[in-house]
Amino acid sequence: MSGLIAIRNLRVSLPSQELADAVEPPAAVELFLWDLTGDAPADQFDLVVPPYMGKPDALTALAGIEVGLVQSQAIGYDGVAAVLPAGCRFANAAGVHETSTAELAVGMIIASQRGIAEFARNAATGTWDHGQRPSLADRRVLLVGYGGVGKAIEARLLPFETEVTRLASRARDDEGGKIYGIDSLYEQLPLHDIVVVSVPLDEQTRHLVDGKFLAAMPDGALLVNIARGPVADTDALLRETSTGRLRAALDVTDPEPLPQDHPLWTVPGVLITPHVGGASTAMLPRMARLIRKQIGLLQAGKEPVNVVLGGGAGR
Repeated sequence: MSGLIAIRNLRVSLPSQELADAVEPPAAVELFLWDLTGDAPADQFDLVVPPYMGKPDALTALAGIEVGLVQSQAIGYDGVAAVLPAGCRFANAAGVHETSTAELAVGMIIASQRGIAEFARNAATGTWDHGQRPSLADRRVLLVGYGGVGKAIEARLLPFETEVTRLASRARDDEGGKIYGIDSLYEQLPLHDIVVVSVPLDEQTRHLVDGKFLAAMPDGALLVNIARGPVADTDALLRETSTGRLRAALDVTDPEPLPQDHPLWTVPGVLITPHVGGASTAMLPRMARLIRKQIGLLQAGKEPVNVVLGGGAGR
């Protein structure tokens, strides 16, 4: 027996019992429930999953604790690098929210094109407004950002008989044809009826949607922002939509939450949802599958997936 090597159980911290029930960790996992508030239940974890939609500052709770991997429940990770403990790897939730976010994006496009929000308001007064409205069919749609969310939106838009143009950080070709680079942005904006923004937030994309961007869009065009609020300049957006020249569908705003008295709430042609792109029943089973995958990889001594910061991210 002296030649046997004892293998320690994997220590995993999850933020809620609901997520733990969905994950159903294997027996070789020592499970802790911790939402990063209060004292840490241990001084070492192989995997920590923070609460969904928590602020990056919550990760300061990991200071002084040995953590192998932080598995976020979000795709975006702006602000995380500044507070992530040294030596800790951080993985995002790519593959979890694309389905739900793409559903919302297409739903907001259809609602904006077909006047669903106006019809809902008309119900309060019994107003029967049956004028013609723009279809989604036959519209030219520009996807600004062609990661997982952009691809999921494209897959749902094409059956609606749209013409989709893809634009990413760099130009390239794939099986679907040409993907334009960001240097083609101002050539493409005037050619499209609908512009969907799904880029990550960083110093290059902050206020990407500014006055110049909006001015390049044609009259009556629809801007859809499902990225992050600061990707758009709110003042510029308010100027262009309040005149009625452009319309907008926004799942994210800057500031966020949008104050109750903010003028964007009452601009005709602006549809706002409260950052709920990933907040659907589609999230929990996909998040649980990702955590189970990470546990399996860590137990096998293999590299986890989706690592975007620390420990060889990007290799």
